[in-house]
Amino acid sequence: MSKETAFYPRLKAMTDEWMDLFGYWAPTEVTSTQEEYRAVRETAGLMDFTMLRKVDLDGPGALELVNSIVTRDVSKLTPGRIAYGALTDESGKMVDDCTTMMRSADHVRFCGANDRDSEIFSVAAADSDIEVREHTDATPHLCLQGPRSREILQGLTGADLSTAAFPYYTFKDDVEIAGVPVFMTRLGYTAELGYELWVDRDRAFELWDALLAAGEPQGMKVIGMVALDLFRIEGGFIIGGVEYDATVSPFECGLGWSVDLEKSEFQGKEALARDREATQLRLTSVVLDGGGDEASGSPIWFDDEEVGLVTQAVVSPYLDGRTLGLAKIRKDLNRPGQNVVAQVGEEQVAGEVVSHPVYDPERRRAKES
Repeated sequence: MSKETAFYPRLKAMTDEWMDLFGYWAPTEVTSTQEEYRAVRETAGLMDFTMLRKVDLDGPGALELVNSIVTRDVSKLTPGRIAYGALTDESGKMVDDCTTMMRSADHVRFCGANDRDSEIFSVAAADSDIEVREHTDATPHLCLQGPRSREILQGLTGADLSTAAFPYYTFKDDVEIAGVPVFMTRLGYTAELGYELWVDRDRAFELWDALLAAGEPQGMKVIGMVALDLFRIEGGFIIGGVEYDATVSPFECGLGWSVDLEKSEFQGKEALARDREATQLRLTSVVLDGGGDEASGSPIWFDDEEVGLVTQAVVSPYLDGRTLGLAKIRKDLNRPGQNVVAQVGEEQVAGEVVSHPVYDPERRRAKES
């Protein structure tokens, strides 16, 4: 049964359109997908991301323990920095895509979307003095994304939120927003300037109400998950259950870059070393001549041979209504300009591999705003 986040009562007053996302109720649409999309691209949008799993590891060697499990070399992190990457099982297959936040060598904060994360860390820490604490429900989580997100937040805090003081992929744990203490990260899932705000559950409504009071006059909208799919596919972001499951290698789902085979032993290293060459599919973006949302899951063909599949497709506002999909394609064909065909139901739809991601590929809007 789906769980309610701390913000569910506020959202329930705004929409009757819901879906399950990682075991929690999430709104599919709040106003309209078009309005929500435009708000994030032009002003700002507010999203409930409480369903992301949050795990704290505290004790001697916490960072070393995390480094023995995730694919990135997080031992290189300095305090306040965040690293994104993969967590795999011993067979080198995906458990989660996740972020590691380094408070100190003995205090690490981890965020993913799979209940197995905390279980894996708990088992690894069993014979140590490291405490593993999962606190997803205790720490609700909002994302404020869009070019005016900083302006909205800066009016509610005395903290310096400029890029110089608060760069991309860093965090602050000493910020108050409208008098509410929050743990704050500078990242997101939209390819826009954005922030995530983690708050104690008993202050959740206070934070929500302050953000709406400050943001709505500036055009901010509350965002549903249908609009989020537009942002993630235009921005090339992956999600568990769509781009990967427990049978998929990081090299297949777009996280091969995060696998550091030069670091010391970590979970799945030997299998990942084999998969680097053995895994044939690679993630990219495709533009199709039609099909829209129905192209999701469609096989991709080239020269009468099946060479991949569309993981999810949308009608992209950024591409003026053309069908854009994330796709896994055989690596020898994964090059911009490559013509392919998608089998959408009974129809064959012509398509083309394009540069990936499509929207702001260098992440300048998120990094440099």
